Amino acid sequence: MRMYDIIRKKRDRVALTPEEIRFFTQGYARGEIPDYQAAALVMAIFLNGMNDEETLALTTEMLASGETMDWSDLPGRKVDKHSTGGVGDKTSLILAPIVAAAGVYVPMISGRGLGHTGGTLDKLESIPGFGVQLDARQFRRVLETTRLAYAGQTGSLVPADRKLYALRDVTATVESIPLIASSILSKKLAEGIDALVLDVKAGSGAFMKSRNEAVALAQALVEIGGRAGKKVVALITNMDQPLGTHVGNTLEVIESVGVLTGQVEGDLRELSFELAAHMMVLGEAAADLPAARKLVHE
Repeated sequence: MRMYDIIRKKRDRVALTPEEIRFFTQGYARGEIPDYQAAALVMAIFLNGMNDEETLALTTEMLASGETMDWSDLPGRKVDKHSTGGVGDKTSLILAPIVAAAGVYVPMISGRGLGHTGGTLDKLESIPGFGVQLDARQFRRVLETTRLAYAGQTGSLVPADRKLYALRDVTATVESIPLIASSILSKKLAEGIDALVLDVKAGSGAFMKSRNEAVALAQALVEIGGRAGKKVVALITNMDQPLGTHVGNTLEVIESVGVLTGQVEGDLRELSFELAAHMMVLGEAAADLPAARKLVHE
């Protein structure tokens, strides 16, 4: 099997087999396939897409490229949230502490910015002394102690996605539904979670510019997550204007603290609380579950 033939097939709009996807994913993770060939395949996928079976295979193989976490010894459900990102989006900094305080474990492997927006890790690192590169032992200790742990990807956790994630950012291939879906879900499945809440942005400030694109991405994520045996809920939210009142990593951390301390209201608070409510319902939180269910149904 040769990368040349795999690139050519996808260039010619022919679906790749699971074996071909495995050859590429595992070979790239091990450093056996050079960036220029990986970039060529990623661009072919960006232009010609992937069907559901290809996307599922890519997700599965990226997950298999590294280690996975196991929290089965911790009581209760483990739930995470992921946003496709947008200007001023800092809801993870707000909702995760809320959900953890309600008794749900939130193991959150976060990413850095793609394109023009900062990621959760970028925002957290604007706090002096805040470290996001935790090894497995450190991550477990923080999660057991606080029910919430933020961390970046390690070299052993979904290494194929870590490399592709960086490659997409510099090759103008970010806005691809199969690549986004497989990237998000491979990381989230590796976390060992039971359920996932997705915030899929639509609008001029999002990667998905139209609602139809956002719905297509949400459907792909829910479908693949369901096939993997996870409960997945997706919300389509507006990103035609910045979320909240502050933009920039340090300023967004300050605004998030304001929401948590009850000093800031508005769209950021409303969306953060709505997402948190869905996480609490999926996590069967003991605290404030009736109120969360009421908010979700409304």
